[in-house]
Amino acid sequence: MTQHKVVVVGTGAVGATYAYALLNQSIADEIVLIDMNEDKAKGEAMDLNHALLYADSPSRIKSGSYADCADADIVCITAGASQNKDLTRLDFVEQNTKIFRSIVDQVMASGFDGIFLIASNPVDIMTYVTWKFSGLPKHRVIGSGTILDTARYCYKVGEYFNVSPQSVNGYIVGEHGDSQVAAWSATTIGGKSVLDMIDTDNHDHQKDLEKISVDVRDAAQHVLQTKGATYYGIGMGLAKLTKSILRNENAIFPVSAYMSGEYGLNDMYIGVPSVINRSGTEKVIELKLSGDEQAKLLHSGKVLKDIINTVHL
Repeated sequence: MTQHKVVVVGTGAVGATYAYALLNQSIADEIVLIDMNEDKAKGEAMDLNHALLYADSPSRIKSGSYADCADADIVCITAGASQNKDLTRLDFVEQNTKIFRSIVDQVMASGFDGIFLIASNPVDIMTYVTWKFSGLPKHRVIGSGTILDTARYCYKVGEYFNVSPQSVNGYIVGEHGDSQVAAWSATTIGGKSVLDMIDTDNHDHQKDLEKISVDVRDAAQHVLQTKGATYYGIGMGLAKLTKSILRNENAIFPVSAYMSGEYGLNDMYIGVPSVINRSGTEKVIELKLSGDEQAKLLHSGKVLKDIINTVHL
């Protein structure tokens, strides 16, 4: 039987939650935790092993080193500088670029030939950086993109229309950050456009949709102010994405994917719906956006491109 191995680099709140989700959902046969703080990685591995009795299937869990990446299917990087509530995701890009150069160099030195999954912020930039540093094909470097923003969006839209989030088919696209775009024109419930479900000439309805967009955009700051970090949503999202890769599901996620002309964007990673399978990003799905949404997405791309041009690669 095929054995699936995932290495998690960074055992902070996001990395530990992701590892727990992998175990809880029996997604990986082997999970290796790596952290600069070796005791933290050892402690997390020990704690996870104590849950094995109650897991649905056995998994091998341990702390390790970059040598363990040699035969890994996926290396997920959640490490990096901590986000300060007074800083945007883009403010600390240079610091994380230096951290990533060290991490990616050590992973690749092991002989790694799998798929990179990036969750560290600013995720679109760090995914691009990982692609450049690793030398891997662009489709085998994937960022978490707007999977968390989209989860928040579907939750809020479902709440507004009184349906479950799973019944909402919609996406946040663009940067995982302030310039993200709610693709209202491509959002449906039960196959029906949400814009057809409201009176778009009604000012109150328009304000309601705008408030949802703002609430989704600012959700991270609200969580940071109350509990200090966000990790449940992204941990679950990363696990779902990992499952799609390892089980070759061809599922669609709004990941940070490399742009080669799609949506009028080039040479960057940005959050757009993409088909994910065992080879990585199979293809990008181009939504039919409104003129205003397309313009906002191009602006989001420019925000990221301007940052990329400042990074020392």
